[in-house]
Amino acid sequence: MHQQKRQPELVEGNLPVFVFPTELIFYADDQSTHKQVLTLYNPYEFALKFKVLCTTPNKYVVADAAGAVKPQCCVDIVIRHRDVQSCHYGVKDKFRLQVSEQSQRKALGRKEVVAILLPSAKEQQKEEEEKRIKEHLTESLFFEQSFQPENRAVSGPSLLVVLLGVVCVAALMLPTLGDVESLVPLYLHLSVNQKLVAAYILGLITMAILRT
Repeated sequence: MHQQKRQPELVEGNLPVFVFPTELIFYADDQSTHKQVLTLYNPYEFALKFKVLCTTPNKYVVADAAGAVKPQCCVDIVIRHRDVQSCHYGVKDKFRLQVSEQSQRKALGRKEVVAILLPSAKEQQKEEEEKRIKEHLTESLFFEQSFQPENRAVSGPSLLVVLLGVVCVAALMLPTLGDVESLVPLYLHLSVNQKLVAAYILGLITMAILRT
């Protein structure tokens, strides 16, 4: 007699849940971002039913907050921010997606998605760019100070610092956004803020070189 093969029992809360994206960012000055789409994937061989919960449900409208996903399929969940106010800037809300088998009530898996409202996409990009530049400069200076030979009598600027200075000088020489008469391609035009960052870094490099 052949023993019947049984499907292993699923443990409550241990089923991996696949959702993209894992973070929702809304920008107050960009109305197109006030509506975001969460995609829930079901890579399993059995159907799943899902439910979307939120820590602040009064701030959002969730289309199809509950439903089902067929095996090896996906479903889009539309989330709209309906309370775009400055008092909510930077506040992190959470969505929780719970999934279970269609014939069961217990939640087999959970996944949390963070939602945040920011004032401006341009300001966020500028802050991230400045942060990356400052981190790169800090790492460069740390690398230079950490790996200098102890027996070197006369120390000079490292090649990395010199190259970084050359890049900053080149950035300052590039045309500014809005300069229509320039022959330089548009993608090489820099904003005023980017040139200010380059000038700031160049000043730090100059001070570092003078100290050596």
